[in-house]
Amino acid sequence: MANNAHTEQKLVSVESQTEYSVTSGATETRIFVKMYVDAAKAGLIADMGAQNWTTLCVIASFMDAEGDCYPTQEQIARYLGVNRQTANRYVKRLLEYRWNGRPVIRALRKRDEHSGRWENTRYTVLPISQLAIFDAQPEAIDTG
Repeated sequence: MANNAHTEQKLVSVESQTEYSVTSGATETRIFVKMYVDAAKAGLIADMGAQNWTTLCVIASFMDAEGDCYPTQEQIARYLGVNRQTANRYVKRLLEYRWNGRPVIRALRKRDEHSGRWENTRYTVLPISQLAIFDAQPEAIDTG
């Protein structure tokens, strides 16, 4: 049987956990971004650098089940602990970054059909980034 260990290697995942309070009857869903030790061992974090890594993690904290994220510029800045202009530079660098020659995130900006105003940017965390939410599978990495 062929060794397929590299195809199942997880570097980062996003998972949800729903808690039910028996006393109040309230439910709360929490989202977690999990980094596996293999993210460092495979060289992803070193290659990305701290700035791109933290920017990706902040944007990913807004991820839905399809991998789409809708944070505002203000939210990204606040979660990174920087001003809006600095956050915009960080996001631009992340959008330009390539892992194994491919982008890890994509941004789509569109205008509202009625008002013509810009809507929130939709960021999509691509599978090559090794960030996958819930049961989605990230792309396999080539460990050489």
